[in-house]
Amino acid sequence: MQTFKTSKAKENILSKIRKGLNQGAMPMPFPEAEKQQVQDVFADSGLSAEETFAESFIKLGGKFIFCDNEQQLLEQLFTLHESRGWQQMLCAEKRLLDLLRNNKLNIAEPADETAEKADACITGCELLIARTGSVLLSSKQHMGRTAPVFYPVHIIVAYAGQVVNDIQDSLNVLKKKYGNNLPSMINLNTGPSRTADIEKTLVVGVHGPGEVFCFYVNA
Repeated sequence: MQTFKTSKAKENILSKIRKGLNQGAMPMPFPEAEKQQVQDVFADSGLSAEETFAESFIKLGGKFIFCDNEQQLLEQLFTLHESRGWQQMLCAEKRLLDLLRNNKLNIAEPADETAEKADACITGCELLIARTGSVLLSSKQHMGRTAPVFYPVHIIVAYAGQVVNDIQDSLNVLKKKYGNNLPSMINLNTGPSRTADIEKTLVVGVHGPGEVFCFYVNA
């Protein structure tokens, strides 16, 4: 077996590192942090988790549409499609696609990775996170890696019971839902894609959708 010699200078450095590690872990920078109670961000606002999500989502540039039921959802989707004059709208959720077709609304096609020039894509979501206004998506969803980020407009359909307070709550829900078979990708989408890399000018829709809609069905 071939062996490699270590220079004296390098060995001295390694020796000092080993000595430092043996002296124990570095002290926690803010030890008092663990003793403090985590403040409930909803306690003083008087808003429900759903209202907090809507407020946070809109502040980030998202468009939030409240629907009392699925009939209103269909009407709102049809109105949006017609007002924008979209040539092609995709739907990555089979149940939603069936719902549209059963109501004679042929405004969406099945999501397909070959449909590269579609104007918009409808997806579901795993959860909505109230505090940050984020949408949690995963690879367990059909085209979960591409549908939410590839097309110019992302339309999310969520239902009552899918809103959680914070990110930790969402992870707990996913662990309970999937057990040891967690999705290989869990993604937090927070508003439309935006960057200020070019001359510090904010540009929307560079690395993902320029518009994000959330249709929340309260049923």
